[in-house]
Amino acid sequence: MEYLDFELPIKELEEQLTKCVAIGHESDIDVTETCQQIQKKLAVTKKDIYKNLSAWQRVQLSRHPNRPYTLDYINALCGETFLEMHGDRNVKDDKAMIGGLGKIGDQSYMFIGQQKGYNTKTRQYRNFGMANPEGYRKALRLMKSAEKFGIPVVTLIDTPGAYPGLEAEERGQGEAIARNILEMTRLKVPIIAVIIGEGASGGALGIGVGDRVLMLENAWYSVISPENCSSILWRSWEHKEKAADALKLTATDAMKLKVIDEIVKEPLGGAHTDREGAFIAVRDAIVANYDKLKNLSQVDLVSSRMDKYSKMGEFKG
Repeated sequence: MEYLDFELPIKELEEQLTKCVAIGHESDIDVTETCQQIQKKLAVTKKDIYKNLSAWQRVQLSRHPNRPYTLDYINALCGETFLEMHGDRNVKDDKAMIGGLGKIGDQSYMFIGQQKGYNTKTRQYRNFGMANPEGYRKALRLMKSAEKFGIPVVTLIDTPGAYPGLEAEERGQGEAIARNILEMTRLKVPIIAVIIGEGASGGALGIGVGDRVLMLENAWYSVISPENCSSILWRSWEHKEKAADALKLTATDAMKLKVIDEIVKEPLGGAHTDREGAFIAVRDAIVANYDKLKNLSQVDLVSSRMDKYSKMGEFKG
């Protein structure tokens, strides 16, 4: 287990507990009471730390190397029913954007999401979860296929942003994202978007327009990352914590601003501490929200989606 800076008190207590258990096994000394005291202290410390996280600490949790990624969720939710689809029928297959058909129970869904890598090699292969224009065009192709066959769409958002390279701009990065936003507003099947980690800028919006937008407790959603915001305003990354607070990027902030519709609770300590618990929470949220949408007519579905987004940013004096 890797620990973040603010988790060091937890690390110390867990190490103490491990040593205490080891002493009990290696000797005839009864350490049951001591172990119980450490466990109680550990439980209290965890609650204190995770209930009072700052915006920057949640950003750190969203990037935890052990945090489950899009394919982890898809494989847990769909099992062997997932069939990945490739290519945008134009340039190539973008490995940072994955998608395909899968089932939760008896219901088929079209899953689309950004995929990060687990180590240096796979991060390069997945381009760190930063999709090129062909990735967004692949996503749109799959959404249109889902619309044709009346299959609901589930998008899983986890990206530091769309790829900002010269070749991406040459192939129309901005247009690809804008086209997706336009087409998603009028797609005639239910769309459930789930922000599972990082939700940065247009990279997230390119697959982020939905009838229901859900957000994991320790994910973040913003027009820019705290580091980049800090570098623009102060020409340094030193003020990233201040920027994170100002950006209002946490799930609680997004809910208050009505940018999202629901916060999905994570296991104590984050999704990486109890992956199975996180998978179950996301599955239940998807199923519950689809149940609310499945009986709406196509006209009502598109109309309510349009109304939802047109009301964002309204100010009433």
